[in-house]
This record gives sequence, structure tokens and C-alpha cells, in this order.
Amino acid sequence: MSSLAALYRYPLKSALGQSLQQSAVDGLGLVGDRRWMLVDAERGLFLSQRSVPRLTQLHTQVSPEGDLMLSAKGFPDLHVSVPVSGALSANLRQIKVWHDTFEVPDAGDAAAQWVSNFLGKPTRLVYMPAERARTVSADYGKNGDKVAFADGFPLLLIGQGSLDDLSARVGRSLEMIRFRPNLVVQGSPAFAEDDWKRIRIGDVDFRVLKPCARCILTTLDPQTGERSPDREPLATLKSYRLQDGHAMFGQNLVCDGAGVLEVGMPITVLE
Repeated sequence: MSSLAALYRYPLKSALGQSLQQSAVDGLGLVGDRRWMLVDAERGLFLSQRSVPRLTQLHTQVSPEGDLMLSAKGFPDLHVSVPVSGALSANLRQIKVWHDTFEVPDAGDAAAQWVSNFLGKPTRLVYMPAERARTVSADYGKNGDKVAFADGFPLLLIGQGSLDDLSARVGRSLEMIRFRPNLVVQGSPAFAEDDWKRIRIGDVDFRVLKPCARCILTTLDPQTGERSPDREPLATLKSYRLQDGHAMFGQNLVCDGAGVLEVGMPITVLE
């Protein structure tokens, strides 16, 4: 039987993630996942490892209250509180994530100075309250499906068998964290997740919406932030996982309802 092999949360979009044994999950994904993000201070455009590989060196933690802790070599640790709800309307910043333009609370000047020093350019830190979450594309989701700062969907699932298959084709062992999943499945054949439409983990139900199109980010070494000179594993993915011009690896999900996930839970394919 398939089971949940690993859980990963990314408190700050595109920074280092956390491996968890247990996590609450709701309509926005794992609680505390990608509720914080860095943006270009002038234009409000989101920053990611695609253009800023240094983000691979930024460590993050999130408290039960949602506060963010930032740490990096050579920098003092920084604690950033969730913006006070009563002040949200006073510190809203217009930002852009892909095709979505919207307003979210700014985390303040102290946080902005820290992240600007770390990246070496003017940067702001912003936060996503649940009530301001974006709507998942109507081409895939249902009315009411929401996403925080993730690219387009609240959850990403990858099968360990799929990664093993890719590693064998590339000729070296690849780290799962390179692909930034939230949920890792073990006990299923390579790419079995391609055929899933609905699954249950423990007693929580999920809809599988679409494959995940992969980009140059997968060629970054998650430890050093350096790009693979051979453009792997993206080159190999393009050789056998191409769909509509994109290399697909992993499946995007939404959670129907809420609950708690724990590593080792059984996974049932409902459809």
C-alpha cells in the first residue's frame, strides 16, 4: 500500500524548506506554507530562486502563531511578527505573482532592511492573510479553491518511485527537496500519481488538479545554489516527460476540508 513518506513546508516562498513529521492541512495547503514572500521593492514583483539563487541559502522557521524566523550565515537571526490585523489596511503593498496582481500586508522596514542586506538589493517582505488568498485558476480548480504565495496551487505531490526513475535516467541520485514537494509518496510505481484524480491520506481528501510544469529551478543544487552545468535533471525530464511543451514532474493538489497529516499515513486512491 502507498503511504506518506515525507512532508515539506516552505514558510517563505523559494527559501529553504522544513522537513516535518506532522502538519495540519487546510484549503491553503500545509498550515504555514508559503505565507511569506520576498518582492522587488520598486515594482512589487515576486522573487524566487529562478532569478535569485541566493535564496537557497536562506533558512526559515515559522512559529505556531505564524511568525517568521529568518537566519543566514553571517547575519543575525531575525524574528518577524505577523502584521497586526488592525493595521493591515495601513500597510498594504501591491505585488505581482505571475499574472496575479493584488495587495497584501508589508512586514515593515526592519524586515525589509534585513532581506535587502541579504540579497544585496532593495527588497520587501510581505505576508498573506487567509482572507486575501488568491483564487486557483478556474481551468483546474473549483469555486472557492485558494492558494497563498505558491505559484498556482496549494500543494505539490511527488512519488518516490518517480524520483528514483528520474535519478536512474540522469545517472546520479537526485535530492527530492530539489523539486520542492509538500507531500512525498512511497510504495507506488513510478509516475502512478499521473493517473490519480482523488486521493485520501489518513482521513483527509485531496483533488489532483494537474501535472506540475518544471523550470530552470530544478537545475539548482539545493545545498549550494549553483546551477548544474549539464542542465540536469531538466534536460532528461524534457526527453521523456514533455507535455504541451513543458517538462512535467509531480502533481498539483488541493485539500477538500482540513485535518492533520503525519508521515507514515496510508494513501488511498479514490478515483
